[in-house]
Amino acid sequence: MFLENYRFEKDDYYISTDKTLLDFEVIHGYLKRSYWSENIPLEIVKNAAKHSVTFGIYTAKNVQIGYCRVVTDQSSFAYLADVFVLEEHRGLGLSKFLMECIMGIPEFKSLRTWLLATNDAHGLYRQFGFDSPKFPEKIMQISRPDLYKNMGD
Repeated sequence: MFLENYRFEKDDYYISTDKTLLDFEVIHGYLKRSYWSENIPLEIVKNAAKHSVTFGIYTAKNVQIGYCRVVTDQSSFAYLADVFVLEEHRGLGLSKFLMECIMGIPEFKSLRTWLLATNDAHGLYRQFGFDSPKFPEKIMQISRPDLYKNMGD
């Protein structure tokens, strides 16, 4: 568990790891319509946040407009998940700022392996060292993309 909350500021926005600031109405509202977690129940979103290092993106007026969570042992491995910036705040460099903040966290500097999955943001993540797996034949997964389809809220 992190020993402190981090806060980073840029223009009229800030990013914070303080979980007490998270607005689950915003987070769930976006995730339940995203391609990667369509129809995800609110309780799963809250539980995932509870067990992850979370990054909220906020306006200067403390309105949440983005989110990301890092699933990690804080020793050797991390998985970047649920990254989004609300549509009306895109194009301002906030995703890049978020990644700069995440990759600058001291607890993350010694991580040997980072993973993520994306349909359309490869260019963003390549700027931070992400690439296709060097040995894709070694990576296995269980994928159940329709798991939340009939769960409802």
